[in-house]
Amino acid sequence: MPLPPPPVPAKLREMLKDHPRHIEELQKALNSVNGRMKSVPPFEAAVWALEDCLSGFISEARAELAAAEASADPQVIGRATEKERLMRFARSSNIGMANLDDLWVHLQANERSR
Repeated sequence: MPLPPPPVPAKLREMLKDHPRHIEELQKALNSVNGRMKSVPPFEAAVWALEDCLSGFISEARAELAAAEASADPQVIGRATEKERLMRFARSSNIGMANLDDLWVHLQANERSR
């Protein structure tokens, strides 16, 4: 019996702790990797799923920033700017996606259990 899908990597959970919907979406993306794309190694498929999801978050944050700038409200602009920055950092291979060891370990254990 395969292990449950891998949890969202700890670094991303920490970075996005104030955005639970985003963590849930990342988890759904990881859940969808189980059993999909047999020709692609599970770790690669999981990384691609996370990257796609995080790229979507960046797009959403940029749209929110554009709307905030149109409002000309400095507080709203500041919050939207910080959110867009956070999403870019989360997607960065040097920051949010830099340490995926927990994901690797989980997927390796899953492969060994088959």
